[in-house]
Amino acid sequence: MNPKVSVVIPIYGVESYLGACLDSVLTSTLADIEVIGVDDKSPDRCGEILDSYAANDARVIAVHLQANSGQGIARNAGLAR
Repeated sequence: MNPKVSVVIPIYGVESYLGACLDSVLTSTLADIEVIGVDDKSPDRCGEILDSYAANDARVIAVHLQANSGQGIARNAGLAR
């Protein structure tokens, strides 16, 4: 897959909003996208939710950081991917 647009989403402590966020991006009218979700070692179920979306939709890429590093590092990890 060669997407035209990559959407990087840093994720931390947003378990109750993550599904709606991912659904919103994935149902957009833009067809050639990839969604790179970066779990910044969230203490809730964000990593599990992200993995579930990645397992069910090839456009979703899950990245898991080893330690909570902040939004900037999470964004950079997504860009590196």
